Amino acid sequence: MDIALFSPASLFADPDGDSNDEETKESHQNFVERKHQFPGMELIIREFSFHQLNANLLWPGTFAFAEWLVQNRSWMVGRRVIELGSGTGALAIFLHKSFNLNITTSDYDDPDIEDNIAHNCRFNGIIPVLPHIKHSWGEIFPITNPDWDLVIASDILLYACLLPRPAFLMSWRRRIRKEDESLFFNGCDEAGLEVQHLGTRVYCIVPREVNC
Repeated sequence: MDIALFSPASLFADPDGDSNDEETKESHQNFVERKHQFPGMELIIREFSFHQLNANLLWPGTFAFAEWLVQNRSWMVGRRVIELGSGTGALAIFLHKSFNLNITTSDYDDPDIEDNIAHNCRFNGIIPVLPHIKHSWGEIFPITNPDWDLVIASDILLYACLLPRPAFLMSWRRRIRKEDESLFFNGCDEAGLEVQHLGTRVYCIVPREVNC
């Protein structure tokens, strides 16, 4: 059985319709600026109404990953970091503002994505804006000798069929209400699985070791 490492919060919107995001204004019919709460700070992020590659929105898994990175900040301090699939640039902006992190954003080769990340950097006080790499997966990477020593990413694979052997991913939130989540984890225990809580709504599920 493959290890299941997943963030349930990143799979679906809150079934109760609650959100921590406060819509502030619509600057254009194709854009909207929203306030988002990150650990210790609030960022205002401009999002697209639509983008064919899903780079237009700030996905819920970003917040769980941000909290995990804060708890494990020693992994990042003093390193040169590149983020894959930066989307709106919100996570990189948060990490740079929180830890003065040397971080480069990257995403699909699309001027709209690059311009939006630059806009969000400036709007949140990062001038000059963070360096950005335009790179479409499958194409030759534009940097011949990359010197980053840490690669981070979240919510970059939405379609499991794109990889032949992805980590096993469970989607259970559509079926179980938030207050009844214990049913799922009790079921894992009864099935002989060990559940490790790694962070905010992030779990690793592995077969329980049996001592013979």
